[in-house]
Amino acid sequence: MRQNKVGEPKLFKLFGHFSLAVLLCWSHLSAGSFEDFKRSQSESFSKYKDERDNAFNNYLKAEFKAYKAYKSAALYEEPKPKHIPKATQQKVKSVGPKVHIQIKQEPKQGLTKEKPQAKQKDVVVDFFGSKVGFDVAKGLRSAKYYPQNQKGIIRFFDSAASSQYSELLREISFITKEMNLNDWGVYLLVNKLAEKIYSNEDEAKLLSWFLFNKLGYAVKVGLSGKHIVLMHYSKKVIYSTPNYTFGSKKFYVISNYAKGNMGRLYSYEHDYPQAQKPLDLSLNSLPNLASDTQTKTLSFKQYKEKYELEFHYNKNIIDFMATYPQADYATYFNAPVENKTYKSLAKGLKQYVDSKHISEAMNFVLHFVQNAFAYERDEEQFGREKVMFAEETLYYPKSDCEDRAVLYAYLIKELFGISVIGVKYKDHMATALYVPMEGDTIKENGKKFVIADPTYINASIGQSMPKYKSIRPESFIVVKL
Repeated sequence: MRQNKVGEPKLFKLFGHFSLAVLLCWSHLSAGSFEDFKRSQSESFSKYKDERDNAFNNYLKAEFKAYKAYKSAALYEEPKPKHIPKATQQKVKSVGPKVHIQIKQEPKQGLTKEKPQAKQKDVVVDFFGSKVGFDVAKGLRSAKYYPQNQKGIIRFFDSAASSQYSELLREISFITKEMNLNDWGVYLLVNKLAEKIYSNEDEAKLLSWFLFNKLGYAVKVGLSGKHIVLMHYSKKVIYSTPNYTFGSKKFYVISNYAKGNMGRLYSYEHDYPQAQKPLDLSLNSLPNLASDTQTKTLSFKQYKEKYELEFHYNKNIIDFMATYPQADYATYFNAPVENKTYKSLAKGLKQYVDSKHISEAMNFVLHFVQNAFAYERDEEQFGREKVMFAEETLYYPKSDCEDRAVLYAYLIKELFGISVIGVKYKDHMATALYVPMEGDTIKENGKKFVIADPTYINASIGQSMPKYKSIRPESFIVVKL
């Protein structure tokens, strides 16, 4: 008993010393771990100047999920007519007041071909005739996609987010404003810049992804095998383009426009914080590109008399428009024509229609659009569906129905101030005018519009192509006055 009593305090005492030693050791380790934790957090926020990057880096570390590819519908349910019939030419009734076209004076557009500061920059990009320069931080130029998997994406982001990228973003924003670039212009500018910095296609796409997110656009990347897929969010349909659905949003692989479908890919669900801006293809005003003025003459016959119209255009604008993927029709019907092009064309039309009744003047313009270009479907001319802007229709020697509808709608709106709509059938496009004239009509939004078909050769306002006389149009495109 006594030994036990003596032993108990000894054991307790030993246990107490052991516990104290463990406690002191644990406290020391805990203090060290906490300091390490604080240091790591401090270093993380120091490395990433943008606090959003910490959260996004964690998103990227989560397991990528598989997403199924979809392909946007084509613009037409049925192929457009291969051959267009000709109407019997009729004399137009003189209706309405006499016209006098007034040509508004607009400020000159176009940049010099090279900016002085471009020569002193790290990277110089040729953007449709203009040399634009950028300073690119070393850390941003040296980011690598390695290994070629999810870890490689994280590593690239980590390197880019740790670099001095702010000045580059400022320069992109400055050029965007100076050149009056819409979202499509920004898309082209950023991609051209990324491709100039990186010869590796996957790394160029990752740099574009990083910059677009920093500029506020909702953009994702995914993995298809070992390769990077860049996806842009768009509220509107981008036709004939593979896309992937994340929640309620569709992200389009624009680089694969009209190139067939894609398979499954692996990506992340979360958007980059506060980067919610969709890619909007609307072209409400033209980019301010370097001037490369060229001249073209169009000619046609009406009532056995030949007419010629000369106009000027900026080839750089044509080249810019040629890059467009297939946007919705409203984009094309509501896009402007460059001032020098419109003025020169309006001047040519003015000499033929001034002092005529408005019905005769509008029919003259209709016959010009019908006969000044050869008819050919997009598949034969471009190998894919391509709706042209009005400026492109003037430039190319051949065009099909929607191209002529876009051009005619623009001219009627600008020359005469007449309300016009696009009239879409399953395999054809025409226009209709809000005018008190006789002929075939359609109703839209409670108003009666008179058909004017810029593809039905020699037809006058009020004459529908026979095939479409009894068919209800599929949809209408509003042209803003």
